[in-house]
Amino acid sequence: MLLAGLSTQLRVLSSGSGARRTAARVARQAPKHNCLDELATTAGMLSEGDTAPAFTAPLADGDIDTFSLGEAVKQEAPVVLAFFPGAFTGVCSHEMRTFQDRLAELTAAGGTLYGISIDTPFALAEFRDQLSLSFDLVSDVDREVIEAYGVTTTFDEVGIDSIAQRAVFVVDSTGRVTYAWVADNPGVEPDYDEVVAAIEAAD
Repeated sequence: MLLAGLSTQLRVLSSGSGARRTAARVARQAPKHNCLDELATTAGMLSEGDTAPAFTAPLADGDIDTFSLGEAVKQEAPVVLAFFPGAFTGVCSHEMRTFQDRLAELTAAGGTLYGISIDTPFALAEFRDQLSLSFDLVSDVDREVIEAYGVTTTFDEVGIDSIAQRAVFVVDSTGRVTYAWVADNPGVEPDYDEVVAAIEAAD
């Protein structure tokens, strides 16, 4: 059931560890997004062949820095954007650990991976540390990126407003989306073999 899966996936919203409580206290300090032109005009989920909306957002990379998709595309393409609903939740933790386990394959294929959620950069920094992730996480705390990529979902039944669907996009060196996948159910993880193959096929 979707609702049951969601309840498991988002349990952290009602429980909260010390790290999450700390993150909540400092959430208002998070840097604001500075999204570019295409961000505001993109409607619906992106498809293969679409131009990936450019954006900048806070980055949890062992510190709190800034991520720019435009710069990443220039220097690190193909870029893999893995959207997930929430840090510290079961399925999302398993997904990020699996990406970590397969990071060498993704890197050998030529890709650079970034995880994205609406969590604050402070929460994501703690999440990254707890899972020992060596790839970086992007904070979409203002929800502008999930809206631009068409992966916003709202669960009114449990009072959850505007979180990310689980989704993966591969962006090539021209800024085009060459692979687009979105889960119909938050309990479903991406096909990791398919993601590696998509990176290999991208420019």
